[in-house]
Amino acid sequence: MTHAVYSAGGATRRGFLAASATAPLALGAGAMAQARPHDDQTARDLDRYISLGNKQSGGAGDDACGVWLEGELRAAGLQTDRQYFDVPFFEAAQAELRTGSTSTTVWPVPIVQTTPAGGITAPVVRVDAHGRSDRPLDGAIALVDLAFGRWSSMFWPGVAQPVAAAFEGGAAAVVIITNGPSGKIIALNTHGREPLYSRPVALLAPQDAAPFLAAAMEGRAVTLIVTGRGGRRRAFNLVGRLDRGRGRWLVVSTPRSGWFTCAGERGGGIAAWLHFARWTVQGAPDYDLAFVCNSGHEYQYLGAEELLHAVAPTPQETAFWLHLGANLAARDWHEGTNESWPLPGTDSQRYLVVSPHLVPAAREAFTGLAGLEAPYSSENLSAGELRNVIEAGYAPVAGVFGTHRFHHVETDDERCISSGAVTQTISAFRSLLEHALL
Repeated sequence: MTHAVYSAGGATRRGFLAASATAPLALGAGAMAQARPHDDQTARDLDRYISLGNKQSGGAGDDACGVWLEGELRAAGLQTDRQYFDVPFFEAAQAELRTGSTSTTVWPVPIVQTTPAGGITAPVVRVDAHGRSDRPLDGAIALVDLAFGRWSSMFWPGVAQPVAAAFEGGAAAVVIITNGPSGKIIALNTHGREPLYSRPVALLAPQDAAPFLAAAMEGRAVTLIVTGRGGRRRAFNLVGRLDRGRGRWLVVSTPRSGWFTCAGERGGGIAAWLHFARWTVQGAPDYDLAFVCNSGHEYQYLGAEELLHAVAPTPQETAFWLHLGANLAARDWHEGTNESWPLPGTDSQRYLVVSPHLVPAAREAFTGLAGLEAPYSSENLSAGELRNVIEAGYAPVAGVFGTHRFHHVETDDERCISSGAVTQTISAFRSLLEHALL
């Protein structure tokens, strides 16, 4: 299994810093106040991102998104390069859980461990959120009943601990009920280099779980079938740069990949990233520019790690790093008994993290923006790819991350994002960035 960065035609840190000979110069002095965010452009960028469909790393949608963004960076005046690396993939032929006459679709967790063609049939045993079960697990199919939450990763303790307990107890396979606000399967970020477990793991929607919980209560058997074709394929990080010879890099990063369409999860970050790419060429003339867009996010930030180690300017050369992560401005929802409805407002489960000296300015810039109006110091909180950036020694920094209602859910589509809310959030980040750079 390989996870090397491909050097032929790909970006490296040395190439990144040596590319100034052909990089275009900024046009004029450029005032910070130029080209304020415009809702029409934001809407066009969101529509284009959403229209590209599934964004799993190295798939058709992810690659098409990278090609589109590459063209936008070039049009803005940046030189582009790609950093290639490999990621897992799996095309399911059959992925289901059965009991009696009931059958429902499950979602295999990569790197996928398949079952025999006829599946695994065994007693099903419920494992609670603390890893406890009331019957022996040896040879059983463990039904891990997570606590209610906006889940995101197999590595979160609330997932990792009960799953580990199930396998330590001898379970032949694990099925995880991803209890969350949507009632649907929440795909979970996982390891991109090697399987987390040697036995099959699959995810089950809470809205489909009742028959299998009943089977566990009655001590009945279930059948788990996971078959298909898997392997590894090439993905790429996109790098856009403008080296003016200033010796002070402004880095703006965002992931583009994810398990599904990722409208609310990724769309706002993509639109903001494009705005800053178009603006800073003229609006930040005193800085060298680096715009990086990672694939491999769902594999525990695999693309971001590759980029930090090989492509990004060093911390000593970087004047500021802005990271535009998940849930930049996803919609809030009203929750009914059997239905939910999108609201004009923004989901407050988004977090703004900045270097300590920027907290007062961030509080002022984001006044009135749900969730972001209470910024956190990077000394106290970080998550996702922003944590990787901070731990690598970059400072000062600012970043956003969060988990909206349909985070990592297949129905994270155009209903989950509002161009107006995204534009408003871009404007606040613009104010913060202007403060930090002046």
